Amino acid sequence: MTTYQAGLFAEFWARWYLRLRGFSIVKSRYISGRHTNRAEIDIIARRKNLMIFVEVKNRPNIEAAFEAIGYAQVGRLRRAAETYIGHTRWTGDARFDVIVVSNMRVKWFKNAI
Repeated sequence: MTTYQAGLFAEFWARWYLRLRGFSIVKSRYISGRHTNRAEIDIIARRKNLMIFVEVKNRPNIEAAFEAIGYAQVGRLRRAAETYIGHTRWTGDARFDVIVVSNMRVKWFKNAI
């Protein structure tokens, strides 16, 4: 399995995990403003009045997953989320979460970014 395929598999697991916890998946792999230095948001999910923007990392451990999320990426993710919120006119709550898939285990970190 290539790293790209492993990443897609991790995103599949993360979506499944969120659905089991009452979230509906609004978008997967959302890209805003192609060629404008914006980021891809792996998962956008919603439950009632809460919209979450999720970065999914497939790494051997949690430390490696968080080391892979740099300051520049965080800024791009925030701008992409702001664009999405603006286009959809979302007025509810929103937050950034990280889901780490490691050795077929899922760890969910709320308000992580």
